[in-house]
Amino acid sequence: MADGKLMARVLKLGAQDDVAVVLLPVRVGEHIPSLSLTAISEIPAGHKLALRAIQIGHPVRKFNQIIGFATQQIAQGEHIHTHNLMVGDFDRDYSIGSDARPANLLNPAAAASFLGFRRPDGRVGTRNYVGVLTTVNCSATVARRIAAHFTAEVLSAYPNVDGVVAITHGTGCGMAEHGEPADLLRRVFAGYATHPNFASVLLLGLGCETNQIDHLVALTGASDTLRTSTIQEQGGTTATIRSGIVSVYEMLEQANRAGRTLVAASNLVLGLQCGGSDAYSGISANPALGVAVDLLVRNGGTAILSETPEIYGAEHLLTRRSARPEVAERLIERIRWWEEYTARHKGSIDNNPQPGNKTGGLTTILEKSLGAVSKAGTTNLNEVYLYAEAVRERGLVFMDSPGFDPVSATGQVAGGANMICFTTGRGSVFGCKPTPSVKIASNTALFERMSDDIDINCGAIIDGSQTVEEAGAAIFAETLAVASGKPTRSEVLGFGEEEFQPWLQSATL
Repeated sequence: MADGKLMARVLKLGAQDDVAVVLLPVRVGEHIPSLSLTAISEIPAGHKLALRAIQIGHPVRKFNQIIGFATQQIAQGEHIHTHNLMVGDFDRDYSIGSDARPANLLNPAAAASFLGFRRPDGRVGTRNYVGVLTTVNCSATVARRIAAHFTAEVLSAYPNVDGVVAITHGTGCGMAEHGEPADLLRRVFAGYATHPNFASVLLLGLGCETNQIDHLVALTGASDTLRTSTIQEQGGTTATIRSGIVSVYEMLEQANRAGRTLVAASNLVLGLQCGGSDAYSGISANPALGVAVDLLVRNGGTAILSETPEIYGAEHLLTRRSARPEVAERLIERIRWWEEYTARHKGSIDNNPQPGNKTGGLTTILEKSLGAVSKAGTTNLNEVYLYAEAVRERGLVFMDSPGFDPVSATGQVAGGANMICFTTGRGSVFGCKPTPSVKIASNTALFERMSDDIDINCGAIIDGSQTVEEAGAAIFAETLAVASGKPTRSEVLGFGEEEFQPWLQSATL
């Protein structure tokens, strides 16, 4: 590196590493002077090159951490990937709290700010939507018909409103009425029904479903921004659509009275996501987002790391930063739960990365997790939440969730995330109404190929024209701009209503 910028064709990420990442394709027989070795395999860009001979069964390290074990003899200069590397059991050194440090908060007078919508309960929205939220799949079409009435021409009369959003899904009935799966689903709906990015919400049901409106209203504290309706009580679909349109017009009048005001960055609750990752994700986009998270936390804000199966094998890096022992213990308990959960369904928590991840150079879940955890920056881990629980602790927190991006992000939004930053190496088009999603590319080729969908390019780090710190500062600045109303690429394209995906743990009955 020179001046903190990448200048090499290959990159060794840790002093103890057994591999280097090639930043450009390497041919068989090509000599690499910086490593004093010759490649004996063709190695695609983003993939791993063996720095030394490795015996069968021996651990292989990247980021100074074990990413797997050799399944055959590996020679110096050989390509390391799925054909000769796999996950194996080994003890993690959790060292609970050993790396925790006192908080380093900025003086409030020096803190950053943005233009947000302050709600009556004191929370702040980054958007000002009216929502039509369905309790059950049976009311989905009616909700969409209500929202479809409010075209751009109609909404032009309400300049302070970002739109009318129909939040529909495929569940809400045919499931057990009691137990954690039902409680989890209700947490999702209660979180969306009271989300600060909604000025008000019409909660729409069929009437006879398991996911009853009365139970949800009780969880919200009977907010005066919440209206309810059921198709059966209204007398059918036509009557419900007609009355729903009338209700939304009234809600729009109320929402339009809200305006953006200057608020502290401490009001940002940022959901951290990565999807379609590649080997560059853990080198550029994820570490840069980690820098932005550190800046947000210094400003008093909150960041939510999630996707429990995608921190597997790297959870010890979080337990070491746990602010309190019980925080680490809750994280470890979630890891154990996932091991049992996947075994119960005859699967394995290490059945990852996905095909696109592997094409991009990621070989094992351990390697992927080490890159994913870098999104969380370097500050203390202050709390661990169940899926869709309301996030009340500030700073860096963790929310248990699957690794499937729409399900994970839905939980974060239900927990109160009013912004999402989403890193990707292979490409993602993820939108997330009512919460804007900033997409961050790990490499320049992706950014140029999918510029309609990507907001920020961290490929400049790989190209050698930007440092991780510079890219992180740019992400933080863009986050504040989007929180103040700048549209993301997914918002420009109108994406975000179909991505609502609650986590379904229950059997369909």
